[in-house]
Amino acid sequence: MTAVNARQQEPAKYSLHDAGFKKIMIALTSASILVFANLYFVQPIMPLLVKSFDITSAAAGLSLSAAVVSMIVGLLFFGFLSDRIGRVSIMNITLVCTIIPLALMPIAPNFEIFLILRFMQGFCIAGLPAAAIAYLGEELDSRSVSHGITMYIAANAIGGMAGRVFVGYIADMASWQSSVYYLFGCSILLFAIYFITLPNSHFFRTSKISIRKDLSGMGSHLKNTKLFPAFAMGILLQFSFTGVWTYLPFYLEQDPFNLSVKNISFTYLAYSFGIVGSILGGRLSAQFKQTTLVSVGTVILIGGTLLTNVHSLSVIVMGLCLTCLGFFVAHSLMAAIVNERASHHKAGASSIYLVSYYLGVATGGTLAGLVWQTGGWTGITVVSFGLLPVVVWLMAGNGKVRS
Repeated sequence: MTAVNARQQEPAKYSLHDAGFKKIMIALTSASILVFANLYFVQPIMPLLVKSFDITSAAAGLSLSAAVVSMIVGLLFFGFLSDRIGRVSIMNITLVCTIIPLALMPIAPNFEIFLILRFMQGFCIAGLPAAAIAYLGEELDSRSVSHGITMYIAANAIGGMAGRVFVGYIADMASWQSSVYYLFGCSILLFAIYFITLPNSHFFRTSKISIRKDLSGMGSHLKNTKLFPAFAMGILLQFSFTGVWTYLPFYLEQDPFNLSVKNISFTYLAYSFGIVGSILGGRLSAQFKQTTLVSVGTVILIGGTLLTNVHSLSVIVMGLCLTCLGFFVAHSLMAAIVNERASHHKAGASSIYLVSYYLGVATGGTLAGLVWQTGGWTGITVVSFGLLPVVVWLMAGNGKVRS
């Protein structure tokens, strides 16, 4: 009888129209903007880092890759840890630790120390993406989860866009050091909003499964031939996309454009088309096969990158908008494809896809630098053609997968 009463007193999961749902989305939107602004803010200021630390453009790309490599490790670590100590605790601790390095980066005496701080920050950045979606799945009812996740992913794009535009603008008006301090202040404000509004976790249950068993389940997906092209797609999608956005500032600061960092930062507003792409991909998947939509998104991405070779700013901006639209249409559906093709341990399959996705970010920030140094901007855009055989491979493994 006591157990029955306890279940009756347990709060119901939040639905779309509950005040609790709105609080969760305000909190996680704030946290998402904080995290992804901190991950990507270095992209528009890389030319300034080159001058400040007397390094090459490829070395400057390490400022992104160092954070992403440690983030990959953090995703696995915090994913397992959050199953055992709770989602909210992980998010609270790692968000604070994400902010702290910002206070030290502007006074870094050399680029090596700057990279160490970025590596530490990247590891902590992983805490939110490792726990947030699991938190939403536990606290929201079944009819509201997909909406909540869509809003959270949209906030990822907003955070990446805001960090690039805001930091790039301030860096050009003052200095890159000042822009990082401004980001530090904004991050504290966003954390305060998150911390005040996020409801406590009511439905988290400590995992009783051993880490060895979890790892074994994840490892089995590497033997699934239908998942290989999906993981490869995650790497190559981000490699080509990150390469474009990482070396865009170096392209636009040269002749015939000669743009300032401030003006270059405005091109990152093209990310707003990424938000549209995520929503569009989700809605169209009810009418078309997901692999077909991924193929269309990939072709749009390739077409957009090729347009940026035209020496006209208006055409370049159009190309960047198409690149973002195509990328987010494809990316928003790849996670669903992975989930469908994994017959068991679906969370493990999603984790491997996420790791492959961020591996693409890491390599796109560094290896694409070698492409830039040898092939220039044309080389960066031609890389996207590597996606075509993987798309064909992905569609060949379609089997019984349906949208």
